Amino acid sequence: MKNSLLHIVISLIAFSLSYLLAYSTGLSLVQDTILIVFVIQWVLFVPAYLFRTEKFFDLTGSVTYIFAVSFVFYKSNDDLLSYDIGSLILSIVIVFWALRLGSFLFLRIKKAGEDKRFKEIKTSPSRFFMTWSLQGMWVSLCSACALTALANPNGIQTNLLFYFGLFIFLSGFILEIIADTQKSKFRSNTENKNRFISTGLWSFSRHPNYLGEIILWLGISVMSISALSGWQYVTLISPVFTYILLVYISGVRLLEESGKEKWGHLEEYKKYLKNTPSLLVK
Repeated sequence: MKNSLLHIVISLIAFSLSYLLAYSTGLSLVQDTILIVFVIQWVLFVPAYLFRTEKFFDLTGSVTYIFAVSFVFYKSNDDLLSYDIGSLILSIVIVFWALRLGSFLFLRIKKAGEDKRFKEIKTSPSRFFMTWSLQGMWVSLCSACALTALANPNGIQTNLLFYFGLFIFLSGFILEIIADTQKSKFRSNTENKNRFISTGLWSFSRHPNYLGEIILWLGISVMSISALSGWQYVTLISPVFTYILLVYISGVRLLEESGKEKWGHLEEYKKYLKNTPSLLVK
């Protein structure tokens, strides 16, 4: 009972923080979009819990990104033939990222049959609901600066800073794709069963895919910044939130714990941990 109440409280906090950030932008379109983002998660939680499945969880997150960006772009352009080129580019890169990540994660879980992270989570309605709510928070906080820029009537300036942000995004996006591809190929080789990857990009960073994710959201923030003003600058928390989420809450923390359980007794793994930075700098 106590745990269930805690899960509900955390869910409410996740929604409140996300909506408060949206409210700070002063843009009703952003506020409405964030509300819809959470409604999507809560509605789809129902069949997910009833069937005790997590198979469309990650896919839902990606589709929600695509919906949010497309919805704001559409609502912000009365005449789609006279759209803001900066808004179009920003929307396209986020949609491409979401399509790539969503399909990659969906195919991975389809191949594996399950996501081990959800083995216990999906048995508890309150905890599973909390997880879907946290996904709503993830979508909201990460995309907040982009949604604010897209909804801002001043438009996005396609200046040197904008294209520098695009370069940062592409660098992170390509880094993430290469890292994921290298790890997938490594795992597909039966000789590497129960072994850890330490080749390619993974020889320079223990989590190059997450490094790419952090970099690309930094790029999106830089692309968005020209359209922001006043309290809207608070939405630039996006890359900071991404970093905290991937390093201290999920991602890196969970994988490091799992890795130490599997290979912590191996000298080779201890050497890898000692000589290879978690992200970029040791």
